[in-house]
Amino acid sequence: MSVPSPAPGAGSLPAAPGGALEDLRASVGLQIADETLLRTIATGLADVEKLLREVVRSDVQAVNDAALHLVEAGGKRFRPLFTLLSAQFGPKQDDHVVIAAAAVELVHLATLYHDDVMDEADMRRGAESVNSRWDNTIAILTGDFLFAHASRLVADLGTDAARIIAETFGELVTGQMRETVGPGPGDDAVAHYLTVIGQKTGSLIATSGRFGGMMSGAADEHIGALRRFGDIIGAAFQISDDIIDIASPSDELGKAQGTDLREGVRTLPMLYALADPGTDPRLIELLSGPIADDAVVQEALELLRASSGLDRARVTLSDYAQRARAELAALPASPARDACESVADYLVARTH
Repeated sequence: MSVPSPAPGAGSLPAAPGGALEDLRASVGLQIADETLLRTIATGLADVEKLLREVVRSDVQAVNDAALHLVEAGGKRFRPLFTLLSAQFGPKQDDHVVIAAAAVELVHLATLYHDDVMDEADMRRGAESVNSRWDNTIAILTGDFLFAHASRLVADLGTDAARIIAETFGELVTGQMRETVGPGPGDDAVAHYLTVIGQKTGSLIATSGRFGGMMSGAADEHIGALRRFGDIIGAAFQISDDIIDIASPSDELGKAQGTDLREGVRTLPMLYALADPGTDPRLIELLSGPIADDAVVQEALELLRASSGLDRARVTLSDYAQRARAELAALPASPARDACESVADYLVARTH
């Protein structure tokens, strides 16, 4: 996967824990050309990292070790980054922005602990998963512990913020339930999938943008635009990942190809292929369940690349990116808006 070169005039990235800004440039295509904004975001991310480590610490060693496990494993930190960027559209910059950014990342981390249990995952962010290192019970309880601390942080931000994060919890759980149960008889599988990723991924990123705008005192119409952009771009991230899991070679992915095929997960390109009457019957057969054999995975990947499913998924991704850009148009021109737009552009570019 090729990574776009820095935007013209972009300065060197300020130091940040774990190279957070550089990681964001590589993983989500973030481009920030304004030096002042670079320093502001770098400082904010450093403050978020510090707060994350402070709030999850526990006097109980087992709780402390399990809670810090994923925090210290790093990650994109896109949700706190988007909170910090969204705060640039308001006149007020204070500790509430950092608290909100840390809270949304805690919620995200909590969902990862629970996801690893449901997926029976062995690895997470290049490290052994908590359910593998300890057990499922520890992983579930640690996720609950992080949810609790996220709620505590948000309680300091006011009743509106507490209500919003509670609603977001509900969206996350509902999305996971929808995915687990699957589409019902007569339901459109593609529409069901897009609803799932909107709830599981889009909802928390939408809240990140909403919190950044709220905590900085941004205008209501700008908060609404940030919320809608986050909702759309969150789903676009998942669609983009669906595509590159099929289209990109393993050496570019940094992991084995066809992860979803191996797990029997039907992603958007697969659902589009299954809906096409002209799809190769062999591919339909292969998509009926998990694939364990490497050679068969490669066969399925080749058939998917030749099917209409991949092209249709790219069209859907382009539509999502266009809708996201349209929401940004409602915001005042600024380096922060340019940075957000660079992410939308990158999600499409990385799939070609």
